[in-house]
Amino acid sequence: MAHQLNLDQARERAEELRRQINYHNYRYYVLDSPVISDFEYDALLNELREIEAAYPELQTPDSPTQRVGAAPREELPTVPHRVAMLSLDTVLNADELGNWVRTVQQAAGRENVTFTAEPKFDGLAVELVYESGVFVMAATRGDGYTGEDVTPNVKTLRQVPLRLIEGNDAPPAPALLEVRGEVYMRLEDFTKLNRQREERGEPVFANPRNAAAGSLRQLDPRVTASRPLSIFLYDVGVVEGYEFPTQTDVLTTLPRWGFPVCDQWQQAESLEDLLAYYASMSERRQSLPYEIDGVVYKVNDRALHEVLGERTRSPRWAVAHKFPPRQQTTRLRDIVWSVGRTGLVTPVAVLEPVNIGGVTVSRATLHNLDELERKDVRVGDWVLVQRAGDVIPQVVMAIPERRTGEERRPEPPDRCPACGAPTVRLGDPYLRCMNLDCPAQIRGRIEHYASRRAMDIEGLGEKLVAQLVEKGLVRRLPDLYDLDVETLAGLDRMGHKSATNLVNQIERSKRTTLPRFLYALGILHVGEGVANALAEALGTLDAVMNASEEQLLTIPGIGPEIARSVCEFFHEERNRQTVLDLLAKGVKVEADTAAIGGGELVGKTFVFTGSLATLTRDEAGELVKQRGGRVTDSVSSKTDYVVVGEAPGSKLEKARRLGITTLDEFEFRRLVGLD
Repeated sequence: MAHQLNLDQARERAEELRRQINYHNYRYYVLDSPVISDFEYDALLNELREIEAAYPELQTPDSPTQRVGAAPREELPTVPHRVAMLSLDTVLNADELGNWVRTVQQAAGRENVTFTAEPKFDGLAVELVYESGVFVMAATRGDGYTGEDVTPNVKTLRQVPLRLIEGNDAPPAPALLEVRGEVYMRLEDFTKLNRQREERGEPVFANPRNAAAGSLRQLDPRVTASRPLSIFLYDVGVVEGYEFPTQTDVLTTLPRWGFPVCDQWQQAESLEDLLAYYASMSERRQSLPYEIDGVVYKVNDRALHEVLGERTRSPRWAVAHKFPPRQQTTRLRDIVWSVGRTGLVTPVAVLEPVNIGGVTVSRATLHNLDELERKDVRVGDWVLVQRAGDVIPQVVMAIPERRTGEERRPEPPDRCPACGAPTVRLGDPYLRCMNLDCPAQIRGRIEHYASRRAMDIEGLGEKLVAQLVEKGLVRRLPDLYDLDVETLAGLDRMGHKSATNLVNQIERSKRTTLPRFLYALGILHVGEGVANALAEALGTLDAVMNASEEQLLTIPGIGPEIARSVCEFFHEERNRQTVLDLLAKGVKVEADTAAIGGGELVGKTFVFTGSLATLTRDEAGELVKQRGGRVTDSVSSKTDYVVVGEAPGSKLEKARRLGITTLDEFEFRRLVGLD
């Protein structure tokens, strides 16, 4: 691009780039609150380098290309580094890495140069100083030449030895030792810290790096002490009284003095070894308990460091090989509302397409209403987006500093975008469509309706349901009862025999119990236990459909959320019509469960404890329910039988204390008529 500009254009562009880079340096290094991603920052810096290379007369002493970072914060004392803590040049691919390796070999005058390959941690670089084995000072990298004195804060990190370990296999402590590393935050600790900050109404950190940097650079060490910081050490500065011939010696000696060193490093003998390490760490990156954003290659022979020397802002004996970025900033064009298979209506960010980790991202989840409000994301905002592993891309945060005033807050829909039914919020962060026939939900509704514990339609699995919906054969639950053998036999992987069996299963499902039917409707918060409680208390389908919240709240086990959910479901006219249409198709809902199974256990309550040999707990419980009985999880004075299997728990002791009849598995089988 630089060669396309004349001198005046290049001068103007260089000045603008310096202004932007200095601003972003300030945001990143001083405020710990960047507003662009690392990838975008690197692009700005590379463009400025190109201009200055094409027009050397434009290079100035204060150019960002001639310095490492930004000035330290004025609130903390500053200390100079005896040896500059330089940043690293970056290689982007195998060709650039190969060029670097060849440059090193040429400088060494030989091909057999060894390297170390180490993780590139995403935290805050620090230098720790020890005199005669005693910790005396710690400083941040700062601008590479002058750092901030964070000695009291680093002292709060339990991983940092206040006195070096000596004796055993540890060498004597040097008179002076400057050791360098990275303060970071483990992913688990980062998640926990953000959750706590959310609960206190405090702003959350965008990523572990910001959390670590902000925590270490506090004016009050007590704040730092309250944050879950960790540290890895990986290099040395000035050392008096000990020699490190190689980088391998550094990495193996530091732990002997008590320093935490990451065990993921390797020695490499060739370019192929370096590339293999990069591929391996890229693959393992997702499983590590901390963030890394690439790997670092160093010449192992430290004498060669002197030969290779340094550029203004980076050493020639080390480079960074970054992974594709996990986070990027982009513009949020719109917020649309998506309806999931369970009826959740969730906000989705429509983005200006951006490449994250090698994947073009144009949509990202905003989770739910509470998240949308907490993050204060608006249409037109610049936002930070991340994609970690294979998860759906998500909006991490809005960047209010880049707002123009034209952004607008999103309005949650009062109607379902898929079917037009009213949306409801039932005391949680989620907006919902309660319509049984919503086209966005119908596949999930059918699968649940046909499941074993619901209407138990054997053979109506996920793939077949998908075909029925895609071909328009089933648009509503009642349509299931219009399916015939000829229609089904024409579907993929369905012959005449399979079609006949399925039609028979659908026909058999027409006779069911009230608890099964209520569960099959998929009412929010109505599982099998709640369905049983509703059926037992109200007796008929009509009574359940017309119950008020006040009536429902009198039923044991029914709280405000369940009561409201049931009422909202049956107040939706389309749901009532679907139920009536199911009944019109021949579905018979028996109010008394005994009407299905003979009723010999009506009024009897069973509890199971231990493992049964010939039945699963679910199968045994189903036998009880088919005969009119009830199954509960806990033993009480109202329990009639406790069925005891192998390795019973405390329920058996309680049954004995209360004088409740206990049955072994064979006695239970005789009771239900299996033997």
